[in-house]
Amino acid sequence: MAKKKKNASLNIDVSAIKDPSIVRNLSYEQLDSLSEEMKKYILEITSKYGGHLSSNLGTIDAIISLCRNFDFLKDKIIFDVGHQCYAYKILTGRNLEHLRERGGPSGFQKRSESPYDHFEAGHSSTSISAANGLAIARDLKGEHYDVIAFIGDGSLINGLALEGLNNAVQGNHKVIIVVNDNEMSISRPVGGFAKMFRKISVSSFYYRSKHAYKKFMGSTRFGRWIYGGTAKVKDWIKRHVLHLNLFDLLGYAFIGPIDGHDIKAMDKAFKRAKTIDKSVVVYLKTVKGKGYKYAEEDQYGHWHGVTQFNVETGQIEVNKKTISWSKIYEKILLDSMEKNKNIVTIVPATGVGSELGPLFNRFPERTIDVGISEEHAMTMASGLAVSGLHPVICIYSTFLQRAYDEISHDLSRMNCNATLLIDRSGLVGKDGETHQGIYDEAFLYTIPNTVIAMASSIEQSLELFNESLNKHGVFAIRFPKENIYDFHVIGSSVGFGKWVKLKQSSNFNLALVSLGPVVNTLNDIFARNNTDLTFYNAVYQKPMDEKAIDDLTKHKRIVIYNPYATKYGFVDTLIQKLNSERYRGTVDFCCLPNIFISQGSIKEQLEDTKTTIEDLLKIL
Repeated sequence: MAKKKKNASLNIDVSAIKDPSIVRNLSYEQLDSLSEEMKKYILEITSKYGGHLSSNLGTIDAIISLCRNFDFLKDKIIFDVGHQCYAYKILTGRNLEHLRERGGPSGFQKRSESPYDHFEAGHSSTSISAANGLAIARDLKGEHYDVIAFIGDGSLINGLALEGLNNAVQGNHKVIIVVNDNEMSISRPVGGFAKMFRKISVSSFYYRSKHAYKKFMGSTRFGRWIYGGTAKVKDWIKRHVLHLNLFDLLGYAFIGPIDGHDIKAMDKAFKRAKTIDKSVVVYLKTVKGKGYKYAEEDQYGHWHGVTQFNVETGQIEVNKKTISWSKIYEKILLDSMEKNKNIVTIVPATGVGSELGPLFNRFPERTIDVGISEEHAMTMASGLAVSGLHPVICIYSTFLQRAYDEISHDLSRMNCNATLLIDRSGLVGKDGETHQGIYDEAFLYTIPNTVIAMASSIEQSLELFNESLNKHGVFAIRFPKENIYDFHVIGSSVGFGKWVKLKQSSNFNLALVSLGPVVNTLNDIFARNNTDLTFYNAVYQKPMDEKAIDDLTKHKRIVIYNPYATKYGFVDTLIQKLNSERYRGTVDFCCLPNIFISQGSIKEQLEDTKTTIEDLLKIL
């Protein structure tokens, strides 16, 4: 159990709070004390288990105020991105011990976890559209409750959020949109919307003046006549003198900016929002990482998502004997961009996770962070490609699936040359269902003019990247989240579309086909045990090595092992290819099931899905 956190004046064990009623009768001084204790508790939990730290420290005060003004067993709140909900989990009766571990609380809202969770998402920018749907359903059913979309961390610039924002103001289905503006995405946000949001604080005088003027003029009949007669003058002033923002122009009622750490001010804002008879935006200004020095001063996103760390020193635990696959490709990119001026790197707000900081520092003009805009990243890449440049899009597998149409329609259909560096391919562990990178291989197979490959060594990583620059269309290079320990070369130079034969059976009884870093471990096991089998490293999953497949058909039995994807990509395609070659032997496979795999360690997820090396060895 985590050490219990006590508030001396309230005698409250933060980890044992049962429901939100606790915050409704406390003084503001007591609420500030409670907020501090919740900060300490979240710091302690994330230092032990990892998780999303900065975002949650910045939202504690806002969530306290929301829980004072709404009944979330009846009213419905959606957090966007879902990782901002730790304080909400605490106030709705959930101990955060074993956060994101198997059997512990999720790092996101989870409907099966609590009646207070009404929606769930691990990707950004879904809250407004979902809230609009909830509000329409509420009104069609004649029910009465408030629907709140709590959106922050740069999520509002995504196309889906803007589509929702455009539609939610129509039809008189009221939603309350709470914008948590901490002037950050994962790192510092980019683009025109970020500039607009930074100007909103300048225009706060306008909103206060507008409310006071309307209230004063509406108190008499003559005043109301004057108010109506000056509408055109007011509109002219608004357009030409005052700073307006997107929300006001779209037709939302607008409240703010409000200090997102002033609970009393937020109480007033939320009470007012409840009385307004149309959709309303409550605009909060918060500090990401509030209350923790290292997180508050972070401009690059290092404290957005954390592994285990020392709270006192801010030292993050790092295994210096290993290197991440993200870092391997960052080093390859750094060297390649130095030599090749046509390479332009694009990243959708995940530059920190993919360890691309040195790239932004060295090539600021050719390294572009588009924010949380995966679709835009792909179509922009097509514009670069048809202009003769070579775009490299660094993206997590789970976010790549949001841009399927753009890959198909805008990149592959025109046979544009582009490199996809697909980070977090395979199981990701603690983030669970919403972030598993196991589906991209299958859906990329359905798109023409695409290449799919996965390296098992640093040397192969470099060869694959260099090959991706040779005009093969969309060239997808997948790599997993885990670090690499082995640096030795596996096999000789691969060659485009080729596999590497690591062992040859003496009797053609058994052949194994696998891919990715797990090949290293398997090769060592077979060498130690003197296992008699033919062993292929299928470096290229698309196209396949026709010569290797012809060799496979000589064996009595073939086993395919892919712990980085589901059956519906490489495994199924290879089986179909063997069938088309009229192979009459036995084919078995061991790969990830096509399900949403819940949180836990990668080792636990492999065990749960019977996809470990041990499971493979049982069927060999």
